[in-house]
Amino acid sequence: MFARVHQDDGQVVAVRAYFPGDLISAIRQKARWMTGIAFAGWDRTGWARPFALSDHWMRMRDRRAPLAMLVLATAYVALLLWGIVTLIHLIRGTTAPPADPLLDDFIFWNALLLCWRLAMRMAFTRRVYGWQEALWSVPRFVVGNFVALAAAPRALLRYAGILRGHTPVWDKTQHEFPDAA
Repeated sequence: MFARVHQDDGQVVAVRAYFPGDLISAIRQKARWMTGIAFAGWDRTGWARPFALSDHWMRMRDRRAPLAMLVLATAYVALLLWGIVTLIHLIRGTTAPPADPLLDDFIFWNALLLCWRLAMRMAFTRRVYGWQEALWSVPRFVVGNFVALAAAPRALLRYAGILRGHTPVWDKTQHEFPDAA
């Protein structure tokens, strides 16, 4: 496993390093990516030629973080509220009103797709790192969501500062590099 990838002229074009292991550093790193890729990248490079669909697709994937964080935050709040309402109904001995069948279908298909995504994550992680790490990939998925949620406001504040004319401040994080063996 190589830590750095060089062009023919010796310039570094990519670095392979582990994501920061502690929560604060992980949030700082994710906020830096969000600020640079999702926010600053949007107004610095714009979009592409009108019908360059593959370019648009890649840029949309890079810039989806702000919208994804709104959806993710809403989903976690809804999940928490659903649990609270269910608990209240259990304590009071009442039943909740039935949900709309369309909502039930929507929740079912979303849960199925989430299970598929987690299964793929586990399968590919197992292939490279083994079963133990495959099992850890599910809790890491949830932790990664919370890191991203915590990084989003930080990234937005950084970007707001850039828009007001402040010099961008990029939080550098220490990286651990894999063994080159």
